[in-house]
Amino acid sequence: MTKLRLGVNIDHVATVRNARGEGYPDPVRAAEMALAAGADGITAHLREDRRHISDADIDRLAAITRRRGRPLNFEMAVTAEMEAIALAHRPHAACLVPERREEVTTEGGLDVVKGHNTIAPVVQHLRAASIRVSCFIDADPAQVAASAAIGAQVVELHTGAWCQAVREGLSGADALLEKLRAAAAQASGLGLEVHAGHGIDYETVKPIAAIPQLMELNIGHFLIGEAIFIGLGPAIQRMRALMDEARSERAA
Repeated sequence: MTKLRLGVNIDHVATVRNARGEGYPDPVRAAEMALAAGADGITAHLREDRRHISDADIDRLAAITRRRGRPLNFEMAVTAEMEAIALAHRPHAACLVPERREEVTTEGGLDVVKGHNTIAPVVQHLRAASIRVSCFIDADPAQVAASAAIGAQVVELHTGAWCQAVREGLSGADALLEKLRAAAAQASGLGLEVHAGHGIDYETVKPIAAIPQLMELNIGHFLIGEAIFIGLGPAIQRMRALMDEARSERAA
């Protein structure tokens, strides 16, 4: 089975920095440490309200990932401002996400069905600049089909609801996992590369990593939290090991 890539989201290093208005901890330093620890790429979400990652962070992240030959996955709302920033920096990938200023974190997938007419031109502009476009969506057949129809090359499946159900011991967890599996199979059948992310921790990573169509996981908040106790490098290495174990067990 193909090795599963790990993208590390360093947004919440910036959250800690911004809480005091200091220059530390530096999310770019965290990105360099993540790559040294085995991350395959770096993910960063420049929000419209700049609550964590800043424009200067994106400048520096684009430079260091390019220098190291590693991908930068730029998470962005579907707005003219964010499109212009993406086109200026030309990251390896842009993941289109929903964004509401009042939300604590991304609460659900992008509604590609409803937003088709707004999203499709942005996808076309990004692709014309050789930026690989992903849509962050719920595991819904209509959203998968719509993502393919607008020309996205990748879908990233929102795993948050399943992860929360597992942690809370809810009875619907198995059904949610089946939806993720079905969406991954559908997306792959439509020629889309399949990623997943949101809410993944050590407890939940292996069932997700075992989905055969998945090519990449993007994980951030849990890893940054775990780094407080064991360090960022060991936290990433432990996640990487669990991902690899899941793939090996699936192949056996």
